[in-house]
Amino acid sequence: MSTVAEQLRDARQAQTLTVYQVAEVTKIRTDHIRALEDGNFDIFSAPVYIRGFVRTYATLLKLDVPQVMAALDEELRRTEKFRDAPALSPPLHGPLDFLMLQLSKLNWRKGLMALGVGLFLVAAVSGFFVWRRHEAAGSLADLKPAVYEPTQEVSGDLLPLPPAAPRKP
Repeated sequence: MSTVAEQLRDARQAQTLTVYQVAEVTKIRTDHIRALEDGNFDIFSAPVYIRGFVRTYATLLKLDVPQVMAALDEELRRTEKFRDAPALSPPLHGPLDFLMLQLSKLNWRKGLMALGVGLFLVAAVSGFFVWRRHEAAGSLADLKPAVYEPTQEVSGDLLPLPPAAPRKP
């Protein structure tokens, strides 16, 4: 059985693709493609990069991706550098670590939008209640209902005139 590097190189050559064409389509650097085709996995800092690049490359070449990935995992287990898979995330040590992890998962654009809408609604409702209280506490709020009682006999057609003020000589 051929190695993953040989499978990738043979499939690329069978499709008459150059390394530059593959790099342009996959957005993988040419030196990384050459390293994958040579089986030189030591230039990569972590196996996650190797797996991602091989998956992308194998998909482009229309290879059997699960079979290629299984073969890659077997090859990586035989190397000294990538024998033991690193932990995916460090253990959380305290409540601050937990809080920071949860905050990193937030979508800040949506969160700030929701916060802005919430603040606007709180301001609008508060403003409405302040306006209603101000209207209810107007200058006529303390007056009790009263009945008008005229001081002169009137026919009802006209309102009575107030008594005239005395004239100054």
